[in-house]
Amino acid sequence: MATIVTSHPVKRPRFSKIFAAVAAAVALSWGTAAQAHCDSVDGPVVNQARKALDTGNVNLVLGWVQKKDETEIRNAFQKAVAERKSGAPAKEVADHAFFEALVRVHRAGEGAPYTGLKPAGQIEPAVAAADKAIETGQLKPVAKMIVGNVEQGLHKQFDAVAKTKKYDPNDVEAARAYVGAYVEYVHYVERLNQAAEVGGAHHADEAAAPAAKPAAHKH
Repeated sequence: MATIVTSHPVKRPRFSKIFAAVAAAVALSWGTAAQAHCDSVDGPVVNQARKALDTGNVNLVLGWVQKKDETEIRNAFQKAVAERKSGAPAKEVADHAFFEALVRVHRAGEGAPYTGLKPAGQIEPAVAAADKAIETGQLKPVAKMIVGNVEQGLHKQFDAVAKTKKYDPNDVEAARAYVGAYVEYVHYVERLNQAAEVGGAHHADEAAAPAAKPAAHKH
């Protein structure tokens, strides 16, 4: 039985400090299933909106919207402040309406769809870590998390290719298994590299079709 073999044994790649730096950059720019947290009730936009309403200072939220949308948010804020004075039930309704208006306008300004406020407790661990890094001024924990995840993902894809590389050239199904693993591996590397090079659009994953893959590479 003929086989396709390599002249050298397959070895796991070793990762340098340069790779760690690239992975850290990816940590802040791209995720395979990124979930926005700006539309959750415990996210930064709504948290800032609470502070604005409690202090009566609309300026606290204007940084989250574009200048062209400032008037709309100011009007929504004044309406919420006025309705809050009617008592607890009205306050809750007014606050929620303002949160929705602010998040909707914020996301529209980024070219992202608004599908309603998300419940608390759904923020991705990596995103929570990224926010924590901003608060503490320490990037190392989030970088370490992402470096580990990226390295694990690369090993998984690489190992899948290595395990299917030797096959009978007359075994078409085995050849397809190898090609499938190879394509997944190369696409994974491409996505990582693209995210590291261009910084990744904030809502690129949400605007694209589910599980969308990059343009076909040349083999």
